[in-house]
Amino acid sequence: MKLTKCIMIFLLLVVSFVYAKTVTLGTSADFPPFEYIENGQFVGFDMDLMREIAKLADFELKFVDMSFDSLIPALRAGQVDVVAAAMTITDERKQVVDFSIPYWTADQSIIVKADSDLTITILYQKGRIGVQTGTTGDLWCTDNLVGKGLLPEKNLKRYDTFVLALSDLLNGNIDAIVLDSPVANRFAVIRPVKVVGIIVTGEQYGIAVKKGNKELLDKINSAIKILNETGKMAELIDKYF
Repeated sequence: MKLTKCIMIFLLLVVSFVYAKTVTLGTSADFPPFEYIENGQFVGFDMDLMREIAKLADFELKFVDMSFDSLIPALRAGQVDVVAAAMTITDERKQVVDFSIPYWTADQSIIVKADSDLTITILYQKGRIGVQTGTTGDLWCTDNLVGKGLLPEKNLKRYDTFVLALSDLLNGNIDAIVLDSPVANRFAVIRPVKVVGIIVTGEQYGIAVKKGNKELLDKINSAIKILNETGKMAELIDKYF
């Protein structure tokens, strides 16, 4: 009887392991220090944050990399369960997805080549500006430059990833890039570029889930609160910033 019970317990443990909840995480891994790929692994502040959340919420993570503008459609279609990609919480996005409580605040920066004499005025001098499609930088330039007639539509070049935008900047195909300040500062350290201006937007990043997925959202919010209270969030910030 004891042997039979041991076998039953073992089988229950195996079943529990096999059917452990796996959450598919969508990201755009070209945005250091928030998310990028190094030695074949997903790394960065957001990736480590999600790993800590997964530990507290007791689920496994499966990582999926895609272009930033594909993330929300993939979330809505059920192709991914959660999005962590330095995504700004906006009223427009809140209409189609649910966001966690904010975990980061940022502005937008303008970067140019390190040897360039261009300044922030490049935004208003018909320069060639690069942005990542669907990002806050894209929306800001569209509304405040193109929309107000300060920049021709053809001079605003959109990219699937910032890696492509950065390559074009360094090759002289565009004059500047508008992107989130923490990432701009990181690029200024690891690439021959420099920050020449700040656009104060005060945007907040959140983790997105499918509209109505309250169970997963509650777990994520609870975990973020615990990480803040225990000092683990501060450790992650120190690690990457």
